[in-house]
Amino acid sequence: MNYRRLGSAGLKVSEIALGSWTTYGGSVAAGDAVRIVRRAFELGVNLFDTADVYVRGAAETVLGQALAGLPREQLVIATKCMGRVWDGPLGAGLSRKHVFDAVDQSLKRLRTDYIDLYQLHAPDADTPIEETLRALEDLVRSGRVRYVGYSNFDRSAPLDRRVLEHQKKQGFDVMVSSQPRWNLLDRHVEKTHAPLCRAWGVGMIVYSPLAQGVLSNKYAGMAKPPGSRATTKFGHFMESEKALTPENVAAVERFSARAKELGAWTPAQVALAWVLRHREVSSAIIGATTPEQLEENLAAAEVRFDDAEWRALEAAIAGRAPAARQGKPARTKRAAKSQKAPPRRSTYRRA
Repeated sequence: MNYRRLGSAGLKVSEIALGSWTTYGGSVAAGDAVRIVRRAFELGVNLFDTADVYVRGAAETVLGQALAGLPREQLVIATKCMGRVWDGPLGAGLSRKHVFDAVDQSLKRLRTDYIDLYQLHAPDADTPIEETLRALEDLVRSGRVRYVGYSNFDRSAPLDRRVLEHQKKQGFDVMVSSQPRWNLLDRHVEKTHAPLCRAWGVGMIVYSPLAQGVLSNKYAGMAKPPGSRATTKFGHFMESEKALTPENVAAVERFSARAKELGAWTPAQVALAWVLRHREVSSAIIGATTPEQLEENLAAAEVRFDDAEWRALEAAIAGRAPAARQGKPARTKRAAKSQKAPPRRSTYRRA
């Protein structure tokens, strides 16, 4: 496993993180979730991402069970607040009261005394952002939170910049991370948000790097394999976020064919590696429903292509004729590993 600095902070996180959006506490049995989380830790994952709103606290509860007994000083536990986790007018949002109450409940569910990375899950139009940022600063000073970040603020520019400017002006701890959606099928962050993160030293913790599994090519021909997310009660997210569409499936089929020509890596591994090659990215969040799926995706850290090959893969998914050279023999995994990796910020390997 490779490790990277979380933005400009000194905190080192695994370049692949394990998430728990619809899986732990949801579609994966608790016992299986515990085994997957602990296997991830054995393989070098130290960043575990969740949120209080995931299955109304169940994801945090299961993650807390899974992490119990592991060395706390080797874990980076990240969670979020904003979404509705209890009923009534105080059960959601980013008011000072809700943020304080939410963090206390998250600490109990996660079975920990502090949260390494506490993130605003999304903007709250009903609360002045200054109130929320003051609350975060007080949590840091209290010791219940070590670092702060935000998620989905890329969709609310220029609020993403305003947050950073206000924190700096007030002398607060500035957001160390941003968690947006970014993958080969959704590149909206590249225009303004990624440059903002780069300029401010904010590490991007990317979610949905496989577009909810679509980039694995498991849905080729618009099929819905048994056990896939599209067949569960969480399948509606694939529709609401426009991940599983005929256009995307066709694009991934082209991408998968090109990836096969270039080497022995799976489409999912290549898609993850594409996200990780960006300097702004500190970590990419994956989900895993089995240890085998986990191990396959973690191998993405070893994928290496040169710039021309990456351009060819991007052209394939966009439906353009590749500008790079053609007819290059496919590489084996052994040969691919020998290629020089793109420059990365402060990476090192865990023994």
